[in-house]
Amino acid sequence: MMDNEVLDFDIGVGVSSGGDVDDDAIDIEHHALDDDDMLDSPIMPCGNGLVGNSGNYFPNQEEPCDLLDLEPFDGLEFESEEAAKAFYNSYARRIGFSTRVSSSRRSRRDGAIIQRQFVCAKEGFRNMNEKRTKDREIKRPRTITRVGCKASLSVKMQDSGKWLVSGFVKDHNHELVPPDQVHCLRSHRQISGPAKTLIDTLQAAGMGPRRIMSALIKEYGGISKVGFTEVDCRNYMRNNRQKSIEGEIQLLLDYLRQMNADNPNFFYAVQGSDDQSVGNVFWADPKARMDFTYFGDTVTFDTTYRSNRYRLPFAPFTGVNHHGQPILFGCAFIINETEASFLWLFNTWLAAMSTHPPVSITTDHDAVIRAAIMQVFPGARHRFCKWHIFKKCQEKLSHVFLKHPSFESDFHKCVNMTESVEDFESCWFSLLDKYELRDHEWLQAIYSDRRQWVPVYLRDTFFAEMSLTQRSDSINSYFDGYINASTNLSQFFKLYEKALESRLEKEVKADYDTMNSPPVLKTPSPMEKQASELYTRKLFMRFQEELVGTLTFMASKADDDGDLVTYQVAKYGEAHKAHFVKFNVLEMRANCSCQMFEFSGIICRHILAVFRVTNLLTLPPYYILKRWTRNAKSSVIFDDYNLHAYANYLESHTVRYNTLRHKASNFVQEAGKSLYTCDVAVVALQEAAKTVSLAMNKEVRRTMANRHFKASSVTDGKRMCCNEDCQQEVLAQPEPEDEMDKKINQLRNELELANRKCEAYRTNLLSVLKEMEEQKLQVSIKVQNIKISLKDNL
Repeated sequence: MMDNEVLDFDIGVGVSSGGDVDDDAIDIEHHALDDDDMLDSPIMPCGNGLVGNSGNYFPNQEEPCDLLDLEPFDGLEFESEEAAKAFYNSYARRIGFSTRVSSSRRSRRDGAIIQRQFVCAKEGFRNMNEKRTKDREIKRPRTITRVGCKASLSVKMQDSGKWLVSGFVKDHNHELVPPDQVHCLRSHRQISGPAKTLIDTLQAAGMGPRRIMSALIKEYGGISKVGFTEVDCRNYMRNNRQKSIEGEIQLLLDYLRQMNADNPNFFYAVQGSDDQSVGNVFWADPKARMDFTYFGDTVTFDTTYRSNRYRLPFAPFTGVNHHGQPILFGCAFIINETEASFLWLFNTWLAAMSTHPPVSITTDHDAVIRAAIMQVFPGARHRFCKWHIFKKCQEKLSHVFLKHPSFESDFHKCVNMTESVEDFESCWFSLLDKYELRDHEWLQAIYSDRRQWVPVYLRDTFFAEMSLTQRSDSINSYFDGYINASTNLSQFFKLYEKALESRLEKEVKADYDTMNSPPVLKTPSPMEKQASELYTRKLFMRFQEELVGTLTFMASKADDDGDLVTYQVAKYGEAHKAHFVKFNVLEMRANCSCQMFEFSGIICRHILAVFRVTNLLTLPPYYILKRWTRNAKSSVIFDDYNLHAYANYLESHTVRYNTLRHKASNFVQEAGKSLYTCDVAVVALQEAAKTVSLAMNKEVRRTMANRHFKASSVTDGKRMCCNEDCQQEVLAQPEPEDEMDKKINQLRNELELANRKCEAYRTNLLSVLKEMEEQKLQVSIKVQNIKISLKDNL
């Protein structure tokens, strides 16, 4: 029999009467077959038999179908049960209905089938009380296809071994299908041998089901002559790919075993046992596991390659390094795409990464993946890839794109350019109204998931993106240029290793440029110089862009709530586009309404503008993420002190300065309200100046006196007066004031000299340590270059 490639679309039970029972027959077997069961009992098409003068139907492969214009009748005889089945299906194709097997009778003697009934596919009614549906809610009810049609053909086996028509019901209680649509009926859908060959060839060339069906329709001269639908083609291609992968998966396991034998830190796992060729597979090399410890704060799980376009169900875990380049955190082959499979995969990946979950994770818009992530990464922020949603939008709304060329631009503006949740909500519904899309189901679905893909809902979480409006076009870029639609598993290993070598070479080149190509500074700001020495070259260029951008912005105080001051930051004449920065004077921390720092880890121009007007000269350590610095991979303990020692000194001075400046500003604002209060304030300031001056002198005298007292105690000890009855301690008498002033000045000079020496020693030490770090990095670069050269030579 020929294979039927079909898609499930109905659930139900057909009930039919079976006719008279012979003496040698046992109970009737009612085949509660719905259309799904026809996969196991396909009915043969026409063209495999003829009817002779005696009324017998004889199979004959050479007889053309169009000669068989016969209608069934009682007494018609067939050589076999299969011949009867094929004849009735051939008749059904000409008339315009689909058939299936309904019931059978077996012999009491040997259990052989002696009677069959073939019915119209619309026979009987769906049984809504069957076990598989009564205990669970049906989320998507299927179309009712059973309408109680009585049309049927019954055949009995004779003593001669031939099969005789014992009953035929011709009439149907439903409309029949016209000839140009009969190929859509289940019992008439099949993929012929030549069609399979053509599909295999086109699939190997990277074509998808839709394009293959277009080619078949053109080749056969119409969809009705193809004999099957695009769904059948898609199912055949999927099964084809599954068989191909199952046959080649052993190559992958052999490769992974060898890699693990060469390096025990190479991690791999197979779902189930190691010998199961159809289980999901995960692996991570030592570099991927080490990179995760440095840059594992945000992860992308890329399932682009598991689409029908690709022959490989390949899914890499990727991230972003300190140069903004994609890096690998592990790879998987996903054979089974169930929730249990993804649960296994995510738990396995987490174990390989030392059970340290990421802050955020980005995936395709997929309900099964989302369910698994919620269980394995409950604390991580899950984001759907915006690029995938935009791509899907082009498919779901292709008619809108063709009819309204401006729709794409309006859609991107709504998603990417809105500054707040309120702006997005307003823009979204305006867009739906403008293009009359309020009732579009797919748009309603992605709107309900808006908190997981629209930027305004995600800006409070770190995703390591360079810009708030970045469109995530590089989400699947790690293997771009290496793995494509025609890549098979036998080619995969070599291309996989080439991709890793290329990415490593680019990272080494970025390290070299950072260390040996100092960037050009564009401002005299100490902050820019500080950033140029800390950030990698790529990140510094991005920071510099924000710093220079502050020159076009003005920051004005909008609200003052004690220690928390709110500034309005905007370009001149564009107050309606202002951002608001809340600045904590004591903690030296600021938060901007654009949330760029929270989202990308790079401080925005709005906060930098506030730092400028508050005289903050260097970046506080809080705003320098180590993952963006040139020492991101360094584990040396003194790094933080080396980076921030001078900044901490400036901060302590700046904190005191800003605190006094803040309080003085409030004082001046109140005192300037009238001439009288102004005069009183001037007198108070003069008195305050005298008080501060006296306090400074007393502070110096007290400090020096304490040091002199300690020194005298050490050198002179205690002056003891003794007599026969007691010992009495007598402290050294204080020296005259003039003599004390001289000693204070002398000690002050000595202290300043000691401080200068300490500063010189500290500077020299930091310089040596910094030089050691640079040499260490350069040696690492040379080692990597040697490794790459050796691989190229091999």
